[in-house]
Amino acid sequence: MSISFVSSIISRLKREIEQLEQSSKSDQKKKDGAQAKLKQLQRDIQKSLLPSDLSNKMTRIEKLNVELSEINKQQLLQTKQLADKKAELQKHISKQK
Repeated sequence: MSISFVSSIISRLKREIEQLEQSSKSDQKKKDGAQAKLKQLQRDIQKSLLPSDLSNKMTRIEKLNVELSEINKQQLLQTKQLADKKAELQKHISKQK
């Protein structure tokens, strides 16, 4: 492979790694926010007196748990993609030398 071709692959991989890392940070912020809301709702449930209020909070808790599950799946996928991209980057860097 020519040096310019390998260099363009390396540049592309670095961009993709940076995008994955930014996406991962964004997902972590979403996860932290959802966990904070979940904790607050769990505290509020103990104070709830009305059945409708309790029902609304339980529904919101279920939605937050689903959201957290989706975020965890996404983070797992991003972690795998990130590891693959970094391995590929190292392979191409070693070819360039």
